[in-house]
Amino acid sequence: MKKSKRESTPHIENIHICLSIKKVGRLTMNSEKLNFEDGYVSVNGLKLYYKRFGKGNRHKMITLHGGPGGTHDYLLPLADLVSRDYDIVFYDQYGCGRSEDPKKDEDYSLEYSVEEVEGIRSKFFGDSRVNIFGNSWGGMLALKYGVKYQNRIVTLTSSSGLSSVPDTVKEMRRLISMLPTQHRDAIIRAEETGNYNGPEYQAAYQYFMETHTIRIKPLPDEILTMFDFLEKRGTYLKMNGPNEFTITGSIKDIDFTPELEKITVPVLITCGKFDEVTPKIAENIHERIKGSELVVFKNSSHLQFWEEREKYMDVLDSFVRKYDK
Repeated sequence: MKKSKRESTPHIENIHICLSIKKVGRLTMNSEKLNFEDGYVSVNGLKLYYKRFGKGNRHKMITLHGGPGGTHDYLLPLADLVSRDYDIVFYDQYGCGRSEDPKKDEDYSLEYSVEEVEGIRSKFFGDSRVNIFGNSWGGMLALKYGVKYQNRIVTLTSSSGLSSVPDTVKEMRRLISMLPTQHRDAIIRAEETGNYNGPEYQAAYQYFMETHTIRIKPLPDEILTMFDFLEKRGTYLKMNGPNEFTITGSIKDIDFTPELEKITVPVLITCGKFDEVTPKIAENIHERIKGSELVVFKNSSHLQFWEEREKYMDVLDSFVRKYDK
């Protein structure tokens, strides 16, 4: 992703922190100060950073960030739900943000990620079923987790998620073909030459991101923090590729669309009208999962919970409460 225009946060190379150490902090969201607990937990032998809000509240939720290679920070608007009786766990996935890298290259995979989600659920909620929320790559991860572990789920929400990387890339190429001529041609030239550093490409990529990823300015600090970490860690390049629509990493051939029919728990699918993971992708998932609900946010792109924040929280909360009684 394009480098953010603020001072970078310090690089965290090695994390060796006693698991019993926890911090209690405060986060300002929507003009309210929320108490939270943060620290590190060990899952599959790795120390993962987490942040938990509303501990002990009724509706248990685990959030899964995008990337692959992002961080929990940009999902923090969901902490708004604490006032609605939610106990929410955010965490940085392996090789992301403040968490440790996997010990083996083959662990940079969707299958490993699914087991990590199950480990997080077990650590924080024991035998309890939970509400799973994932955005983008996290939405794909949520769906794959649902295929294997739906007996651990109350509800599943896939925000701009996908089940087929090749199909999603095709849709992104369609979006590129509809860009203004100078931006479309700059992207094509960069891909032909392998030079992604020229000013024309940078302008084109910025335009794509502002149109199809996040349509608000200035970018919130939580999103900038995520971008800073994404650039410093190698997970995005290793698993995804050089940018959003040039996917050359380990996830490039993933397609588990036929497996979606196995999911029988309540599923909410959301996307934005201008989403880089287009409404067509959301509709395909919706058609595969019997009884699922689809909501397209008309004034949003990829991050509806920022772009139409209050409405998004109302939709998500209403869906969860319908089943988590």
